Amino acid sequence: MTDPKTALLDAALAHVPFDGWSDATLIAAAQDTGIDLAEARALFPRGAVDLAMAYHRAGDRAMVARIKREPLTDLRFREKVAAAVRFRLEAADKEAVRRGTTLFALPVYAADGAKAVWETADHIWTALGDTSQDGNWYTKRATLSAVYGATVLFWLGDESVDQSATWEFLDRRIGDVMSIEKFKAAVNKNPLLKPFTVLPNLAMSKMRPPARVPRVDLPGSWTRPDK
Repeated sequence: MTDPKTALLDAALAHVPFDGWSDATLIAAAQDTGIDLAEARALFPRGAVDLAMAYHRAGDRAMVARIKREPLTDLRFREKVAAAVRFRLEAADKEAVRRGTTLFALPVYAADGAKAVWETADHIWTALGDTSQDGNWYTKRATLSAVYGATVLFWLGDESVDQSATWEFLDRRIGDVMSIEKFKAAVNKNPLLKPFTVLPNLAMSKMRPPARVPRVDLPGSWTRPDK
């Protein structure tokens, strides 16, 4: 049996193209499912933004499930990342995402939008087996968040056959990131630049990823999770 939260979200998707992620959509979804409006509001206390976040997280779950079942072993790592981003976009409805970007563009919900993108990047890295335990945990997710965000915006305006222009755009963005990583590696290996990189690298090594506990809203912390 479908739980009420999932039922409301599924029903809401039929109204999003017309009413966006709004209170009107939540009310219509409650009417369509026969769920009491008071219960619907209890399940989505902030209304529209909670509906939109629930939709985004459902897409993340679908992406992770596909990453786990797809044969990615023989791909280069950059190809695995590109595949994961593609899986995420293919799990989404373009109009629902378009309406979501409009909602998250509002100053009051900008933090929610940033958090949603960060969560997607985190899910991708985690599903692909990232074991970073220092500042690289943050830089990987920050970089992928930028790539994913730019790709989403391109995808929303893409009218090419099978979204081919989007996948080419994604490959170029990942190529740019790889170039930056190669440059960073060259800088760290340069003995003339070592005096300038020691302190930043030390600071990065002292950073730790956040504890994996429920309801942690911050993207990370400076202390070990077990301390």
